[in-house]
Amino acid sequence: MRAVIMAGGKGTRLRELTRDEIPKSMAVIYRKPILEWQIDCLRRNKIRDICIVTGHLGEKIREYFGDGSKFDVSISYFHENSPLGTSGALAHLEEILADPYFLLVFGDTIFDIDIGRMESFHRSRKAKATLFVHPNSHPYDSDLVVMDAQGCVTKFDSKANVRDYWYDNLVNAGFYILSGEICANIPKNSKTDLEKDVLMKNCGASLDIYGYVSSEYIKDAGTADRLQQVEKDIRNGVVSAKNLSRKQRCIFIDRDGTITKGRGLVYRVEDLVLEETAAQAIRLINRSPYLAVVATNQPSVARGLCEVADIEEMHRKMKTLLGTDGAYIDALEYCPHHPDKGYPEENPAYKIRCACRKPGVGMIEKAATSMNIDLSRSWMIGDTTRDIQTAKNAGMRSVLVRTGEAGKDGAYPAVPDMVCDALLEAVEHILGEE
Repeated sequence: MRAVIMAGGKGTRLRELTRDEIPKSMAVIYRKPILEWQIDCLRRNKIRDICIVTGHLGEKIREYFGDGSKFDVSISYFHENSPLGTSGALAHLEEILADPYFLLVFGDTIFDIDIGRMESFHRSRKAKATLFVHPNSHPYDSDLVVMDAQGCVTKFDSKANVRDYWYDNLVNAGFYILSGEICANIPKNSKTDLEKDVLMKNCGASLDIYGYVSSEYIKDAGTADRLQQVEKDIRNGVVSAKNLSRKQRCIFIDRDGTITKGRGLVYRVEDLVLEETAAQAIRLINRSPYLAVVATNQPSVARGLCEVADIEEMHRKMKTLLGTDGAYIDALEYCPHHPDKGYPEENPAYKIRCACRKPGVGMIEKAATSMNIDLSRSWMIGDTTRDIQTAKNAGMRSVLVRTGEAGKDGAYPAVPDMVCDALLEAVEHILGEE
């Protein structure tokens, strides 16, 4: 797979650092230009044929990288004499568009990604375009990607829209695998926006567009504040640690009584309320090398109190509320089953014994497989002995919190490794061991 890096922007938001002497993609982060960080990652992923699209001060990029041989890659260039937007230059790259697909990267992002996983997803879906999507800490002012259960993108929700609904925190990261087919109608010598003029116009059409959801590190370093945060993340090892080719550490978290108020069986959206410091706790996880994954039993579906759609709406509410406070979860697993029969309105389709219901480890193992999690270096935080037993069954350490049921359920004799007042204290203790 070949790669195209869009590095033609003027970078007005970084002018205090670049002083208009270098393009923004050459801004230095921890001793290397942004572009060099990108090329290093591409090379590690065996992507060595790279075309860099240049514009303002593009000669500075050519002087530094040349033909790429010093960086063990092959670099060609396309220069925009006038700005062509985020996709206009693609119309001029006929040789690359003739490939089955290629990688498109924006030149102001820092990323460390197992690109082979994304490519496998793209091929398995037979997609014409695959977007790297992820949760972020400010979904309320970000353009959101809306997808169906199979990951097919159904629409884009602009940050300019009024959102009077609960939404999934899934944001377009600006990292794509594209086919030449979806780029076929991009006009030459015309300023074109990839998302608005290409992707949005093809949503739901025969040109299938998919979202690849990943917890890996990718951030826009296009402002001075963001650049400083990215440099801090590089220094602290957060960037490299998130690459899914490496074993991940995870903090699994129960929902009811741990992240949200414990109110018995919560099956109405209006009854879901966050614990006071839950968002603060999850923000700390987001800034650490750990993943934040929710694993929750939701037997209300089996008992006939609500439908799967209601549970998913509650989870959208939880993600929206967390996002409002600058926090996000990397993944969420839930079990709608319950083994005991005899409830008046029960749903027999979900009245089964399963491997996913805690203290079974089905949800934990599913996340561990998909996100390459090392369970022996991971934790489970919950308010019941069922959560503590789940941790033991999965080979993880555990924390019991005194919120919710506070361990008084007495369902299992399991003893936690630690007891804390609430989720925030539990997370602080875990991260304090680093």
